Amino acid sequence: MNMLSWKQAVTSHQEPVLRKSVWQVINTLIPYLTLCGVMIWSLDVSYWLTLAVAVAAGGFLIRIFIIFHDCGHGSFFRSQRANHFWGFVTGVLTFTPYHQWRQKHALHHATSGDLDRRGTGDIWTLTVQEYFEAPRWKRLAYRLFRNPFVLFVLLPLYLFLIHQRFPSPAVGRRERLGVHWTNGALLLIAIAMSMTIGIKAYLLIQLPVMMITGTVGLWLFYVQHQFEGVYWKRREHWGFAEAALHGSSFYKLPRILQWFSGNIGFHHIHHLSPRIPNYNLEKCHQADPLFQSVKPITLGSSLRSFTYRLWDEQRGKLIGYRHLRELRRRPLHP
Repeated sequence: MNMLSWKQAVTSHQEPVLRKSVWQVINTLIPYLTLCGVMIWSLDVSYWLTLAVAVAAGGFLIRIFIIFHDCGHGSFFRSQRANHFWGFVTGVLTFTPYHQWRQKHALHHATSGDLDRRGTGDIWTLTVQEYFEAPRWKRLAYRLFRNPFVLFVLLPLYLFLIHQRFPSPAVGRRERLGVHWTNGALLLIAIAMSMTIGIKAYLLIQLPVMMITGTVGLWLFYVQHQFEGVYWKRREHWGFAEAALHGSSFYKLPRILQWFSGNIGFHHIHHLSPRIPNYNLEKCHQADPLFQSVKPITLGSSLRSFTYRLWDEQRGKLIGYRHLRELRRRPLHP
């Protein structure tokens, strides 16, 4: 791959446009907060109506997370102060401490597709050999973790509501303080809501929105790096550009879903250049044949990702559990 060509192709799309960023904040946060108000009102009408509105609110909260995500990459505003401010605000709304997430997500970008540097900001993925050599308890834990109900329903709630309330031992003082400031802001919101609409009403509107956002958000993250033809290599054979273009999916979504997900389906472009704001990703993809050569996955074809469980190093592909019996009879090494 011509390294110079892709660097030239992304450079012209890396500059944030203030009016576009401001408009995205307006057309995302105001509808979300409005829908939260409608949910409060609907509690006295029908909880089924509340849940229906929660679906729309969840869509806007996903879009809020994309703003948060861009701020973490320093790509949403030219001003780092503005990125940090809106990153903190959107982080509170998405129950995610900004500075800690920012540090861990940067490591994910630096190691994505590298089999020797798995473990931070990615989905737990074992190779076939690692699975065969693991003790029974670890194999059972892995199967439980990879169960779709656990992975896409229980895990998001745990991550957003519990796990992210605690600082990671690996982060610095700024990141630890960021976790505490986020927790403090969430506590103040919970107290204010309890004193106005009551704690039960607050939970009845907040939990469904978080469940919807968490499930859809984790699915988007999962399918970005767990798809047919995905790139994984050992460290000595790993390349940044190859990992970005072929280890991150081009998820071709219907236009309305593309809007709510903030163009994150152009994930191959995003991993190649995290400095590109989300509203420039599609334009960058269309501007160069190099990017268009990446095979897209569709909403329908992405469902096959549910069946992928392990990385088969000899075949260079993701496989499901049903292939394990066949592989047990195969030598682990050529």
